[in-house]
Amino acid sequence: MSRILIIANLNCDHILRLSRPLSSGARIHYEDLGHRIGGGATNTGLGLVWAGHQVALLSQVGNDKLGDWLLDEARQLGLNCDQVHRLVGPTQPLQLLMEPDGERTILRPNRPRLLLPQRLDWQATDALYVNLSAEHLPNLMTDALASTLVVAQLPKDLAVRPSHYLITSQDDLAQHGVEPSFEWAQSIAGPSLRAFIVTAGADGACAYLPGTSLQQSAVPATVVDSTGAGDCYAAGLIHGLLSQGELSQAMAEAARWAAFAVSAESSIPPQALHSYLASA
Repeated sequence: MSRILIIANLNCDHILRLSRPLSSGARIHYEDLGHRIGGGATNTGLGLVWAGHQVALLSQVGNDKLGDWLLDEARQLGLNCDQVHRLVGPTQPLQLLMEPDGERTILRPNRPRLLLPQRLDWQATDALYVNLSAEHLPNLMTDALASTLVVAQLPKDLAVRPSHYLITSQDDLAQHGVEPSFEWAQSIAGPSLRAFIVTAGADGACAYLPGTSLQQSAVPATVVDSTGAGDCYAAGLIHGLLSQGELSQAMAEAARWAAFAVSAESSIPPQALHSYLASA
């Protein structure tokens, strides 16, 4: 069992299922599927809890009934919420627009940046996962590198993310007009970078290493809902690195976790992943 800290959003997702894909100027019917817990904190943390790890969240929610509900749900899932801050004001849900093929568009409200502590006890943490932007974040991540496995998602603004493993999707990277390479990723992750991993859905994933690359096939799956697949992939990678050590094995495990994630209509990992881990 490893101790893992996740710095990511704890969200309430409001799900609207669309009758057809989004297009400019269109009139589209929708079905309101209600609210559910989500966000990178839950999408990453739950599978790691099921895998037997101790998972703590560093995030924030509003000081209202919806924030209370989110914290109750997260705690019931086995996530330690002692470091989740309460903001003055309401918790603002995300709007998830689900297309018939499982792809989604996320409408995200503007909200204050998470304020982080100046220091954390990294000797008590085996792995850190980061998937948001916050004050003091690069300094905290740099402090963690010496004793803690650090995995991060590539930020939308391409800000510095000192880490051992940097992850993004092919679609997200294409928005920046960047050709993936280990050297480019080092400009974001710094000299401690071990691999830059770019996922490509059904085409698998590629890890860019110094002077070489490693290709991993995807696990076949019928895409029902792609929400949280990237975070679930990261969770599988972290579990694989902590339990197996080899990057190729960790990427294969991550691919299995992601396949479970896209195969279910859920903002968080499905019970099928729980069953897989229980039988492993």
